[in-house]
Amino acid sequence: MSVAAPWPVGYGRKAFDVLDSTNEEARRLALAGEQGPVWITAGRQTAGRGRRGRQWETASGNLAATLFLRPGRPAADCAQLSFVAALAAHDVVSGYVLSADVRVKWPNDILIDGKKICGILLESASSGTAVPDWLAIGLGLNLATSPERTETPATSMAAFGVPAPAPAAALQALAASFAGWYQLWHEKGFAPVREAWLARAAGLGTRIRARLEGGEWYGVFEGIDENGALILREAQGRIRTIAAGEIFFG
Repeated sequence: MSVAAPWPVGYGRKAFDVLDSTNEEARRLALAGEQGPVWITAGRQTAGRGRRGRQWETASGNLAATLFLRPGRPAADCAQLSFVAALAAHDVVSGYVLSADVRVKWPNDILIDGKKICGILLESASSGTAVPDWLAIGLGLNLATSPERTETPATSMAAFGVPAPAPAAALQALAASFAGWYQLWHEKGFAPVREAWLARAAGLGTRIRARLEGGEWYGVFEGIDENGALILREAQGRIRTIAAGEIFFG
């Protein structure tokens, strides 16, 4: 990126050398009464995690960040912020890596030429109402290195021959982009976010395998609905919507 975007007005930031997890720090901030929004980063995580409890490695030179905020919206709306975060991460990656195919993958990954460079994890808590008290949006972005032996092949910016940005520079670009997409979502709703996400989606219109806790389903990835659920057209023509799961191409 040739011009650094300014830090977004109204967003705080807290940087740590070492944390157990940036999402856990968000939880602690919530208990301490923090209102947010505030970005949390760690140079190293000792207990970083991804979706479904998987360990998430954060090697030196990569970005581990969590945005803590209190959207004050129902849980279904808050889940849409995964797509907002994905668009922001896509902006960052495509801004640095200009010669590759950067795509968003349902529900919450960023791919370069089919390899994972970023994962997103949403966590929240509520006190018995439909509106979460707070939301943590965790992102792990491989800038300098990528983990080995992962189910989905991983990569990094450096692997594409570009100088890996410093984590602080990547965070600034991420925070600025997120603020713009978040404002659009807040003012216009999910529809424009959905449209932008679909324009960047990996595997749209192709056959996929969707893995859920209850089994696996095969069909054509038709898109996402107004809530962000995946739309799968099975061989018999039946349309199945999937709210949570993982997809595999080919």
